[in-house]
Amino acid sequence: MTQIPAFSFGHVPSIVFGAGTRAQLPALAARYGNTVLLVTGKQVLQRTPAWPELLTGLQAAGLQWRHVTIDGEPSPSRMDALSSQHREAGIDVVLAIGGGSVLDAGKALAGLLRVPNSVMDFLEGVGPELPYPGPAVPLIAVPTTAGTGSEATKNAVLSQQGEGGFKKSFRHDTLVPAYAVVDPDLLASCPQALVAANGMDALTQLLESYVSTRANPITDALAMSGLRAVRDSLIGWYQGAGDQAQHRANMAYAAMLSGIALAQVGLGAVHGLAAPLGAFFPMPHGVVCGTLVAACTRANIRLLQAQQGAHGAEVATPSHSALWRYAHVGKVLVNDMRLTEQQGLEALCTTLEAWTAAMQLPGLSAFGMSAADIPRVVANCRGSSMKTNPIVLGDDEVAAILHERL
Repeated sequence: MTQIPAFSFGHVPSIVFGAGTRAQLPALAARYGNTVLLVTGKQVLQRTPAWPELLTGLQAAGLQWRHVTIDGEPSPSRMDALSSQHREAGIDVVLAIGGGSVLDAGKALAGLLRVPNSVMDFLEGVGPELPYPGPAVPLIAVPTTAGTGSEATKNAVLSQQGEGGFKKSFRHDTLVPAYAVVDPDLLASCPQALVAANGMDALTQLLESYVSTRANPITDALAMSGLRAVRDSLIGWYQGAGDQAQHRANMAYAAMLSGIALAQVGLGAVHGLAAPLGAFFPMPHGVVCGTLVAACTRANIRLLQAQQGAHGAEVATPSHSALWRYAHVGKVLVNDMRLTEQQGLEALCTTLEAWTAAMQLPGLSAFGMSAADIPRVVANCRGSSMKTNPIVLGDDEVAAILHERL
């Protein structure tokens, strides 16, 4: 009989999933009051039929709204300015519609509108790290990309780029959106490069959650379901082959599950590196994940196998579990459960490498990084994500991964 280990599982949003579900947004927003803060990207949504449909629906529901736009990754200073601008407006609900940066901005604003502090007071790893007192304004999160899963997490990732830059989270249970409305039709305008970057982000989050040192039976089930959806649809969506509506639905589903899983059990080395890389260079988060995931996975597997050999095959060390998990993902991605463990491990790495090449994800040097920058990135990669990587990577191993992907 399999023994189920002790675990905890935090709350998740109420989920409304399916094509056309955006039509429910005015009624959902009206549950919280009369005044809505709309948070969107700068222009993409506004060019689609969904925008006038939304505004007409809000008006018909008797709602008033203010509208703010987010261009690029949200910064602490921008969040402070927007929250100060709208704090006295009596905002009843924040409705954030966009990619991961827009949803993160929506979360941050929901958390700041009813407290007087700067967000710098609450960011992890910078400033005083004061406990967040709340309350937060209710948030409805509506993704228009399939990548970050931000609609299901409790952290708002904020970035300050350049020398002395950082990429840190404002994190609290009350920032979990009240509703995640996932309408795959909103993904129809995603350009090919965004499909690739966001899809590899979702894949990485599912993989890293599955091999996390904190993985539990519920997140295992969610991650596996998401990985099967990625297998069936990411390349087909990117290449424009097959049923595009089904591919969009599968990837929207996978991204949402990746957000739920990572919020519960953490991530790994790819995201540990993504934080300083995104802070020091103008690297889109999904591109970083896509270009690093194969190299990080190979490095983890190599070190896990070395550890297993050092302990002896008969000793049940944690590495056995992580290697089995990596092998299982490899079997799933190539849809062949007959493979041996070693064949599964190789299938995983070669599949990740093939997808990275097929979707033309650039190396790190494309964004101005050079070998001289590697020590600085290594010195700043030991955040929370590295703590749940299945094995501790030394500085030399991390540097080798970065060298490989320059």
